[in-house]
Amino acid sequence: MAANYAGVSGANDSRNDIIIRGNSPTGLLWRLNGVEIPNPNHFGSLGTTGGPISILNNNVLDKSDFLTGAFPAEYGNVLAGVFDLQMRTGNNEKHEFLAQVGFNGFEAGAEGPISKKQGSSYLINYRYSTLGVFNALGINFGTGTAIPKYQDVSFNIKIPTNKAGKFTLFGMGGISGIEVLEKDRDTTQKNLYVDDKRQNGYFDNTMGVVGLMHTFFINNSTYTKFSLSASIAGQKYKVDTLPDFVDYAVPYYRNKSDQQKYSADFSLNKKFSSKDFLKTGFSFSQYHYTYRDSGVVDSVWESYTDYNGNALLTKLYVEWQHRFSDQLSLNSGVYTQLFNYNNTYSIEPRIGAKWEISDKQSLSLGTGLHSQLQPMYIYFVKTMKDDGSYYETNKNLKMTKSYHAVLAYDRNISKVFRIKTEVYYQYLFDAPVEKRPTFFSVLNEGADFGIAGIDSLENKGTGYNYGFEFTAEKFYSKGYYFLFTASLFESKYKGSDGVGRSTAFNGNFVFNLLGGKEWTIRKKNTISINIKTTYAGGRRYIPIDFAASQITGETEYDEDHAFEHRRKDYFRTDLKIGYRINRKD
Repeated sequence: MAANYAGVSGANDSRNDIIIRGNSPTGLLWRLNGVEIPNPNHFGSLGTTGGPISILNNNVLDKSDFLTGAFPAEYGNVLAGVFDLQMRTGNNEKHEFLAQVGFNGFEAGAEGPISKKQGSSYLINYRYSTLGVFNALGINFGTGTAIPKYQDVSFNIKIPTNKAGKFTLFGMGGISGIEVLEKDRDTTQKNLYVDDKRQNGYFDNTMGVVGLMHTFFINNSTYTKFSLSASIAGQKYKVDTLPDFVDYAVPYYRNKSDQQKYSADFSLNKKFSSKDFLKTGFSFSQYHYTYRDSGVVDSVWESYTDYNGNALLTKLYVEWQHRFSDQLSLNSGVYTQLFNYNNTYSIEPRIGAKWEISDKQSLSLGTGLHSQLQPMYIYFVKTMKDDGSYYETNKNLKMTKSYHAVLAYDRNISKVFRIKTEVYYQYLFDAPVEKRPTFFSVLNEGADFGIAGIDSLENKGTGYNYGFEFTAEKFYSKGYYFLFTASLFESKYKGSDGVGRSTAFNGNFVFNLLGGKEWTIRKKNTISINIKTTYAGGRRYIPIDFAASQITGETEYDEDHAFEHRRKDYFRTDLKIGYRINRKD
C-alpha cells in the first residue's frame, strides 16, 4: 500500500523494502500502537526493515499514518519515513470468526466481547504459510526447490474502566525458516539465500513484540498515555560447503544473533484552548544485544563478531501546536535523544506551518533536523590488531543526521477529487564511511539480506536528496476511484574518496496508477475490476570487473564505477477481478 504514495519506491519483487525519496530503507521507523517495533517481516535480517513476506496482517490493522519527511517532534531516531500502525479493537457486542486461505497463508481469527457491560473486547489472528501447497502445485516463487515456512500471530485486548482509564494489551510476532540444500537444488533457478557454490544453508528468523498501554483522561482537555513493551528480533544462519573431495559437509559460516528491547513510553496531551495544544513525552529503551558470527577466511576459521552487552536509549520531546487564525497554524517542537553506549546525543528542532488559503486549497512548509542511530550490528564489528587481538573500531560512531525541508500545495478540485504537489530537499551528514578512501557509505545499506560488517568507519560521509512529487486522487464515488502519483528525484552521496555518486536507491523516477470500478447486479451482488501499474527507474549496481575476476577466480567489482548505471526500468501491472455475493445473516 505504501508503494502507492508519491516519493515511495518498491521496485523489487524479492523484498518489500520501503524506499522513500532515495533514502536507504533502514531510515524507516516502524511503530505499532505508539511503540517502536523491529522489522515486521518474515526472513528479515537484523538491521534491515524489509523482507520477502510481511508479518503485518490487514485483518487486524486500523487506520494508520505514513509520513515521508519533516516529521513532528514526537517521531525520532528516523531519517526517511514513519509507518505508524494502529491495531483495530475487536467487536465488543458479538463474537465473530474468520477463516481464509490466500497467498499469505492459512488464516484463522476470532474477536468479540469479554464483557458487554464493561465494553471490553479481544481480537486475535493466526496465520500459517501456504507456500508448501503452492510448491506442490508446481508454482515457483524464485527460491528454487526450498520451501519457506513461516507462521505469525497478532492480538489486541482492550479493557476500559470507569475511573482507572483504558488498558490495552497487544502483540505481534512470527517465526520463519528455510533450508536450501544442495541435493534439492534446481540448477535452472537462481537462489535468493546462498550463492552458486555447493552449499547447504539453514536460515531461521524470529520477531515479536508485546505491549501494555494505559490511557487516562485527567479531564476533558488533558490525557496521558503510558506503555510498557518488550520486543525481540533474532536470526540463526548456518552454511556448510560440500567439497568435491570429501563426502561430508564442512562448516563455512555461522551466525546466531538477537536484539532485545524493553521500553517505557509516556506522553501528556493538553488542549489549552481552540488555538493551543501541547504534547510532550519521554521514553527509555533498554537494549540487550547478542551478536555472534564467524566463518572461513583464507581457509582459516575466524570470528567476525562476538558481543554480548546492553545499551540505553533515552528520548524526550516537546511539541506545541498554535492556531494564529482559522487559516494559519504553526507546529513547533524539539526532540532529543541520548545513546549511552558511546554517549552520543542529538538535539533536533522541528517546525511546520500550514496556511489554509481557502476551504479548497492549502500551502504547508516543514523543516527540521533529524538523526538516527546506526544499525546496531555496525557498532560491534571488530578489527584485528597486529598482535592478533581484536578491538571495536566502530564503537564511537555518532548518529547519522539530516536536514529536511518540504513545501506542499494541496487543492480540492471537488468533493471527490484532489491534487497535491510537493517539493523537498534533504541534506545528510555524519554518515559512516571508511577511513581509507573508498566508495562505501552506510547510506547505501539496508536493501539486502543483511548489513555489511565493515570496520574502521568514521562519520565523514554526506549525501543529499531532492525532488518533485505530484498526486491526483479521485475518492470512491459513483462506483469508481483512482490514484495517480509521480515522483522525479535525485539522490547523491560522497564516500571517503570524496567522489560524488548516485546512491544505490537513485532510480530517478517512479510513476504509479491505481484504480477500480464496481458494478452492482441483481440489486445486491457486485462485480469489480481493479488495476495497479508501476513504472520506476531500475536499481543501481556496482559492475563486475571481469578481468580482475579471471585473475583471482572470485567475483571482483569495479568500485571506481559504483552505482553509475541502473538496471532495466521496473514495470509491473497487477489486475484484480472480483465477484461479491451479499446475503442476510
